[in-house]
Amino acid sequence: MRAGREKMEHGVQELASNGPITVSWHHRVLTCRGAFAAEGDALAGLMADRAGPGRVLIVLDEGLAEANPGVFEQAIAWSRRHASDFEVAGAPLIVPGGEQAKNDRTVFDQVVRAIHERHICRQSWVLVVGGGAVLDAVGFAAATAHRGVRLLRLPSTSLAQADAGVGVKNGLNAFGAKNLVGTFAPPIAVVNDTLLLQSLAPEHWRAGLSEAVKVALLKDPALLSEVERTSAALRVRDLDVMERIVTRTAELHVAHIVQGGDPFETQRARPLDFGHWSAHQLEQMTGFRLSHGDAVAIGLMIDLQYAAIVLGGRADLPTRTADCLEAVGFPLTCDALGDEDRLLEGIERFREHLGGHLAITMVMEPGDSHEVGEIDTSAMRQAIRLVRQRGTKRAARAG
Repeated sequence: MRAGREKMEHGVQELASNGPITVSWHHRVLTCRGAFAAEGDALAGLMADRAGPGRVLIVLDEGLAEANPGVFEQAIAWSRRHASDFEVAGAPLIVPGGEQAKNDRTVFDQVVRAIHERHICRQSWVLVVGGGAVLDAVGFAAATAHRGVRLLRLPSTSLAQADAGVGVKNGLNAFGAKNLVGTFAPPIAVVNDTLLLQSLAPEHWRAGLSEAVKVALLKDPALLSEVERTSAALRVRDLDVMERIVTRTAELHVAHIVQGGDPFETQRARPLDFGHWSAHQLEQMTGFRLSHGDAVAIGLMIDLQYAAIVLGGRADLPTRTADCLEAVGFPLTCDALGDEDRLLEGIERFREHLGGHLAITMVMEPGDSHEVGEIDTSAMRQAIRLVRQRGTKRAARAG
C-alpha cells in the first residue's frame, strides 16, 4: 500500500490524513446608544481587534437614511475621525430597504460590485446599517465575494436587533420561496444601537415584539410577563423599556445559537421557528405587504390555538397571548387568513425546508414546548378560523 493511504473494504481507499476540521468562532453581540459617537466608539474597537490593511465599505439602508438623515452624516464623521486607523472606501453605499432588498439580486449585485470596484478584500470590512432584509442581502454578498469578506452588522429595526440581525444567517428570496438561497456566515460582530429605533415607523417599532413574545413563550415566562406589564410604555415608544425587551430577546436568541448545539441548523429541530411556518406563507400570499413582525404575531396565535385544541395546551394561553400582542399594537388579522387551502400549503413548504421530515414546535404553556411531526389539518383549519374570527371582531370594534 502506498504511503499516506489506508486500505478499506471493497477496494475503497481513504487518505490516512483524513480527519475533522474544527472552526472556532466567538459570536459577539453588543448593545449601545450611538455606535458612531466619539465617546465609547464600539465599532472602531471591534475593527482594531483584527489585523489587516483596514479598508471599510459602509452600506446604509435607504429607508433608514431617509427616516434618519443624521445617520449618513454620523457615518461620514466617524470615517473622518478614524482616517488614520483604517481607510473608508468611498462614500457610504445606500441600497433599497424592506423585503424588496431580498426579492431580487439588485442589492446583492450592488454590494458585490462595490466590493470589487472599491478594492475590499478578505482582510477588509463591510459595515452594514439597516433592517433585517438589508442585513440579509448585504450579508450574503459579503459572505460570497472573495469567498467571504469580514462583516459588521448594525441592525436598525427592533426586529433585526431582537432576532434577524443577531444570528449567523443571510440570504435572498427566490422562485417564490423565502430565504431559498443564502449561507451561514457569522459576522465579526453585531452592534445594536438602540438610538436607531427612535426613527422607526409604528409598524417597525413594534415588529421585534412579536419575536420577543415568541421566544418568551418558548424559553422565558418572565419576559412574557414583562411585555404584558410594560405594554402601555411600549405602545408610546418608551426607548428604555424597548431597549430592555430587545436586549433580553437578543440574549435568548444568541444563547440558543451559541449553546444550543446546532448553530448552522443541520438537525431537524427548529424551535426558534415557532409560529413561522404560517408567518412565511402569509408573507408570500400577501406579496410581503404583511410585514414579518405582523405575520409572526398571527403565526404564534395559529399554533397556540392548535396546541390548545389538539395537544392539551393551556386553554387560556391563546387569549392571554393575543391580549399581549394587541396591547403593543399588533392587529392579528389579515385577509389571507380566509384562504385556508393556500395557507396550509405552508406546512408542506416547511416540511420540504426541513428535508422531508416535519418538526413544528408547539407551546403548551410558557416555557414548555413540544415538537409534532404531523398536523391534523381539520384542527389546524379550526385554529386558523378562531384567529381570523377574533381579528375580524376586533377590527370591527376599532372601526
